[in-house]
Order: sequence, then C-alpha cells, then structure tokens
Amino acid sequence: MTTTSSHRERTESGALPVLSRLVSVPSEEFAQRIWSREPLLSRAADLPGTFEDLFSAAAVDELVATRGLRTPFLRMAKEGSTLPERSFTRGGGIGAAVADQASDDAVLRHFSEGATLVLQGLHRTWEPIVRFSQDLAGELGHPVQVNAYVTPAQNTGFSDHYDVHDVFVLQIAGEKRWRIRPPVHELPLRDEPWTDHRAAVEESAASTTPLIETTFAPGDCLYLPRGFLHSATAVGGTSIHLTIGVHSWTRRHVADELVRAAVRRASDDPSLRAALPVGTDLVGAGVASAQVEDVREALLRALAEVDATELAAGLAGAARAAQRPAPLAPLAQAHAADAADETTAVRVRDHVAATIEPAAGGRTHLRSRVGSLPLERDQLAAVEALLSAGRATGADLGVALTQALLRTGVVVPE
Repeated sequence: MTTTSSHRERTESGALPVLSRLVSVPSEEFAQRIWSREPLLSRAADLPGTFEDLFSAAAVDELVATRGLRTPFLRMAKEGSTLPERSFTRGGGIGAAVADQASDDAVLRHFSEGATLVLQGLHRTWEPIVRFSQDLAGELGHPVQVNAYVTPAQNTGFSDHYDVHDVFVLQIAGEKRWRIRPPVHELPLRDEPWTDHRAAVEESAASTTPLIETTFAPGDCLYLPRGFLHSATAVGGTSIHLTIGVHSWTRRHVADELVRAAVRRASDDPSLRAALPVGTDLVGAGVASAQVEDVREALLRALAEVDATELAAGLAGAARAAQRPAPLAPLAQAHAADAADETTAVRVRDHVAATIEPAAGGRTHLRSRVGSLPLERDQLAAVEALLSAGRATGADLGVALTQALLRTGVVVPE
C-alpha cells in the first residue's frame, strides 16, 4: 500500500483535474508507479476535498423512491448472494407496462434485514456522476462505470472476490472495514471472473494476511488494480461508497484487433479461400495437419504485414462504443438547429470523440460517438478549424453545416 502527503494540481484554467481528487500523489507519479500495479489508499485529509457533490444518502432515496429505476440499474445482495429481482421490484401500476421498477417498500424491508443495495450504472442515471465519470475517462484514456453500494451496519454485501477492472472506491457516508489481499490470478481479463478461481479465492481469504485491513471514513479513496481480492463490512451505521470501475484497454485488445486485421488481409489470398478436401471430417478426425500448417503460414505472413495504421479504425470504433458523449437537451438542440444563422456560436460537444476520416469512394466523413457525417471538400477546412479550436460560428461553418452538426449532436450551442 502506498501513501504520501497531500498535493494540489490544477489545469491552466484553474480547474482541479478529476484524477487529482482521487489520489494523494501527483497524477504523473500515479500513472508511472501505481497504475495497474499496486493499491493506493488516499485519506480524506490528503485529498483536495470531499465527495459530497457527487453522491449522498438523499441521492439514494431519490433514485429508489422517485426515479422509477428498473433492473439492472439496481440489485440487492445479502451474505454474498444476489437476491431475486422480483423480491425488490414491482410493476409500474396503471398505464405503465413495466414489471421491474424499484419497490421502495421492498428495498426498505430487505435493507432492514441486512441486505446491501447496489445502484448500478450511476454514470448514466445521476447527473453529477455522469459529468465526473466522463471527465475521469477522458483523463485516464479508459472507459469507466460507477456503482453505489449501500450497506447496513455490521453487514457484508459481498464476500472476498476480485474484479476484472480497476476500481476507485470513494467512501461517501458511514464507515466500512476493508480487507485487501494479493491476486490469485494476476491481471484478469474481462472474460475471467473471480468465480473461475473460486477455490483459490476462498483459500486466500481464509489463510492470507491482508495487505490492507483498515476502516474507511467519508472522503477516503482507495485505488485497487484488477485482480486484487477485497471484501468490506459496514461499521457504525449505514455505509455508502461509490465504486468507479475502470475498464482498462489492454494489449489483449490490440492483439484481438491485430488478428482480425490479419484474417482480413490473409483472406485476399485465394489459397486461403479454397475449400477443404472432399471427405474432410470436422466432427471426427478434424482438419488435416497439412491444411492447418498452410493456414498458419498464411496468417503469419499477414500478421507480419499489418501495421499500426490498419488497427486504428477498429480500435477507435471500440473506444467510441465504450463511452457516450456528454448529455444534451434534444428539444433545445432541435430548436437551436432550426434557428441557426451566421451569428450562431457552437462548440464541440464534450466527449463526442470526433475525427475527420477517409471513407469509401474517396469521400471524407466526420466520425464521432454519434455516428458518421459525410463532408464536402469545401467543408473540410472549416471542420478542421472547429475541431482544433473547439468552437466556431455559423459564419465560419456555413449555416447548412452548422445545422447538420447541431442536429447530429456533434456540436452544442455555445
């Protein structure tokens, strides 16, 4: 476990970077020494401020009682097991053909009996966390999700386990006793859940001395790389903490895209497209070894020919699909598009991930998290200037293009 004295970092505009709210070491040190390697516990006294602006007990009550949350945006667990969804949800009543909305009275009953309430996907349902999580993802370069865990005193919602993503744990209210143990499976991939190593996890939980065993108070934050075992028990009243899951892009993602690119390239070879011999028995004897070697050689040749630029489009598509752009108001946006003229000022929508890319047929498209917009040759310079400066006017872009960018959600009114 690493701890250091407090620090304060600010951007050129004076704003506090999101990451520096979560770690008690400079961001550069975190990136080079801590990230994906070891846990870091940052106490409230060593951080710039509290997390009260992000979440609270009142937020929990509002989400459960009045927001009409449906599964899987909430779940409940007790003694390490998830409760049946029907036990804490109800139908929406007359005029709402929804069978799985949160039932505030059922949630209350289970919570009073010691169950933990999990509010999932807060990066989509709670506005302060939407902004915070998108900014954090932008700084880290990796997509994030946010859940809240609300646990009654003296109860453990989930037994020892590991996550397949890195996490930041933000203690919001109450206190929770955490136990952190080393991995039994180092750097698990997303398709390698802890249940694949259940026996090793249970043995470690019973026999291994924790790396960290301490009580978290409001304002404390723990960074935990994927694979580290952890469990927590609420003490001294109801505990609320946020878990920010960081779904790291790994070299395995690059490998997957590299193989896909190699297969596409190798498929141009007629020998790879040839049919297997008559009488091939895939169910019994399988493919002849000579056939396997021929395919292997073709793939190895293709792998050697693929360069980084061939991987760019596939990786960019995966990155765009993993996150959403900043929220916009559809009705206000539509009105702004209808009313746009040369005096209209617009800015690039936050986190829209827009780039100018070549397309089939010699065309050029503006690709982003909201889709693809074809561009005319005489529009390229104006769009390049927009992406560079982050803002423009209807006079800069032309009224028709300004309207198109507003209607597709690439830009928003300044």
